[in-house]
Amino acid sequence: MDTKKLYVDGAWVETGETFTVVDPGTKKPLAQVASAGRELTRKAVESAERALPAWRRTTGMKRGDYLLAVADCLGKRSEEIAKTVTQENGKPLRESRGEVKVAIDHLRWFAEEARRGYGRIIPHQADGKRHLVLKQPIGVVGLIPPWNFPLVLSVRKAAPALAAGCTAILRPARQTPLCAIQLAECFEEAGIPKGVFQMITGPGAPIVDEFMENPAVRKISFTGSTEVGKQLIEKSAKKVTHLSLELGGHAPVLVFADADLDLAVEGALITKFRNTGQSCIASNRIYVERSVYEQFLEKFVARTKELNVGYGLEEDSDIGPVVNEEGLQNALSHIENAKQAGGRVMCGGKAVEGKDGFYLEPTVIADVPDDAACMREETFAPVAPVVAFDTEAEAIEKANNTRYGLAAYAYTNDLNRTWRIGEMLEAGTIGLNDAVPSTSNAPFGGMKESGIGRELGIEGMEAFLETKHLSIGGVKDSPE
Repeated sequence: MDTKKLYVDGAWVETGETFTVVDPGTKKPLAQVASAGRELTRKAVESAERALPAWRRTTGMKRGDYLLAVADCLGKRSEEIAKTVTQENGKPLRESRGEVKVAIDHLRWFAEEARRGYGRIIPHQADGKRHLVLKQPIGVVGLIPPWNFPLVLSVRKAAPALAAGCTAILRPARQTPLCAIQLAECFEEAGIPKGVFQMITGPGAPIVDEFMENPAVRKISFTGSTEVGKQLIEKSAKKVTHLSLELGGHAPVLVFADADLDLAVEGALITKFRNTGQSCIASNRIYVERSVYEQFLEKFVARTKELNVGYGLEEDSDIGPVVNEEGLQNALSHIENAKQAGGRVMCGGKAVEGKDGFYLEPTVIADVPDDAACMREETFAPVAPVVAFDTEAEAIEKANNTRYGLAAYAYTNDLNRTWRIGEMLEAGTIGLNDAVPSTSNAPFGGMKESGIGRELGIEGMEAFLETKHLSIGGVKDSPE
């Protein structure tokens, strides 16, 4: 088995140490990947620092052209890369194809945004002065995406950083580095100057410690658990490292009696079971108004039973494996806890027999009490708790009763209610009659313990820019 190399200072390098990437759908080794430590991370940072002055002087249009070339490369290799995502992550192939398409769209969006790092002129308040605001790249940045959307979240960080004029070092998750290697190959094919984009991976601690302690690294963009995010906040205090954090989620879905019930069922199916339930914006709690509760439950359970569990490369697969044994056991413990608390398992509820991978039956649990583990903690798996509510106020209170605030969903045909709940739900993204609200040109991020900052939209590039005020004195306001 060949060892996959890392991309540092414009070259592909080995390190003498490797780790194994496992296919969660078969439990078989998929590839060996070179493993970076602190020394190689430092070399990457030094390379990024050397490349920064020339890159930040490069015009936004030219930086955008590089991103467009990367998008073109991903497009040409889309099926190959989609299969890689499925093999290392487990998600169904059609979802991996969709992930590649969204990554391409992100690149194209930020290629255009690279031209629009606008400052402004401020009207002066004192004679003889002029005031300007400049937007300039923050510097060298470390990018740490997660394993659940390994390609699109790598691009979501790298594209705006490079568009802004920063140089970037990508550290993909150890579970899913292979599509990041292919992304780096596309950057190389696009002719990106050496040191501008680099890709290393390996154990998190030494790489992150170098990012956090090296004075050249000015910012970290991280997507992952709230617990790790808090550790990064503590580490950032050493040199006041800037942070963008997209952390855990525990999204509610509110289904009101006036909603289009079929639309709500299909929406809940997507928000819960997309990516095998392994999404930070997955619906973890489904609240349904009591008058339509049993009707919703019947339809939702019937549709859940239709989902096909299988290996991701099988075209008819709807649900793939969870990422590893730990994820599977955590989901099974949540199911057992919900049953002991009084929840009714309507379908699923156990590991799939006769398959070698980490497969869990799509599970619906009705009447789950608020103190059950799955109602308090994020269940990264295809497990859907469904609960009845009586009033709008109760539904909003239950939805907001969490330390997380990444996403929320609601289904209603009442326009007044749409406005009310849109304003009252405590989440950074809210899908109203919409199961897929994220888009390249709208901001994405969390409230409360779900994170700091925003990705995508104009805010996505703003996150990698410093704001500088120029005050110019001695200006003659009239000719002599």
